[in-house]
Amino acid sequence: EVLLVESGGGSVQAGGSLRLSCAASGYTSSVSCMAWFRQAPGKERERVASVQRDGWPTYADSVQGRFTISRDRAKNTLYLQMISLKPEDSAMYYCAASAFPWCSPSADAYKDWGQGTQVTVSS
Repeated sequence: EVLLVESGGGSVQAGGSLRLSCAASGYTSSVSCMAWFRQAPGKERERVASVQRDGWPTYADSVQGRFTISRDRAKNTLYLQMISLKPEDSAMYYCAASAFPWCSPSADAYKDWGQGTQVTVSS
């Protein structure tokens, strides 16, 4: 099992920036893909960005060019740098980990999840 703990959420105005962190512990050697998902009230959980152990990152079209995912394997930490935030980015953001060799866009493919961190962007 992998324990994931997110931090860094908060409230910002449109155009602002936030950096989310996700500290992983436990059986981290089993993790191949790590991802950030988000879920707004009344909406499905959607993948925002993901990165494989030694692969290229993948982004949702809605955040391409504004969000950057990175992974520090030495610190077992995943990051999500978010700039030019928009009100529609407001959601609970979750860190997820998968042992699959590729990064699936489906939340069902991820076994381990953090508790979430709230991001609120006001106009």
